[in-house]
Amino acid sequence: MSDADLEERKSRAAAWFRQLRDAIADGFNTIEREAGALYADREPGVVEITPWSRGEDGEDAGGGEMGVLKGRVFEKAAVHISTVYGEFSPEFAKQIPGADQDPRFWAAGISLIAHPRNPHTPSAHMNTRMIATTKTWFGGGGDLNPMMDRYRTDGHEDTLAFHAPYKAACDTADPAFYPKFKAWADEYFYNHHRGEARGVGGIFYDRHSTGDWEADFAFTQNVGRAFWKAYEPVVRRRMETPWTDADREEQLIRRGRYAEYNLLYDRGTQFGLKTGGNVEAILSSLPPEAKWP
Repeated sequence: MSDADLEERKSRAAAWFRQLRDAIADGFNTIEREAGALYADREPGVVEITPWSRGEDGEDAGGGEMGVLKGRVFEKAAVHISTVYGEFSPEFAKQIPGADQDPRFWAAGISLIAHPRNPHTPSAHMNTRMIATTKTWFGGGGDLNPMMDRYRTDGHEDTLAFHAPYKAACDTADPAFYPKFKAWADEYFYNHHRGEARGVGGIFYDRHSTGDWEADFAFTQNVGRAFWKAYEPVVRRRMETPWTDADREEQLIRRGRYAEYNLLYDRGTQFGLKTGGNVEAILSSLPPEAKWP
């Protein structure tokens, strides 16, 4: 592949992540505006976009845009995009395919987290990305994180509704993808120190390169589109359910478990911190309030 072809692919991928960010941010804003009587005492929030740059002393190392919402339905939500480039540290380069030969890298992606105010409404996560070293690949996925035990089962209607669009996105590319990437999500989104899943799963894939870049890019686009199809109906089903102080207490304790996972195991957090990403954007995945019993 020529350098020109690679640059064209990078440009297309970065543009897609921005397009997806805009669509999802609009979805968040719409739910905030349309919230019912349960939220009448609060003003609707909007996703606020803040650009940031990576690098020091005029160095061109890319950057991104933070998109943060602090609203009435979503106590905190974030949808970020970034396009960064430079060189991995020698230690980190050993962990990345192709970087052991050449430490230079380019990475672009979208990262999202939603922490609703209502304990009955699950939190959710999604990201997709393209990374290029001497090799090029995609990664990403999404998962649902109910904050109350009554919703944390494989057969619950919210779980089934969330998984269905991801299965459809996978099946369009290859029927073998969904069982493979679902199992990968179950393994990946797991708090090993507690011996429990973070939520009810979804899909996860990484270092995905079949040899057909166009097919891999199309698949990643479908995964990105699947998120809002998966999450919006669940939010709308639960957001008007009244809650109690006991419900809120359960939510805050479960949020603590969520924070533990992101700080201990999440690859995106580690990648961002080790490549000089925006710390505020990286750690915005943490819930706005949490408790430990």
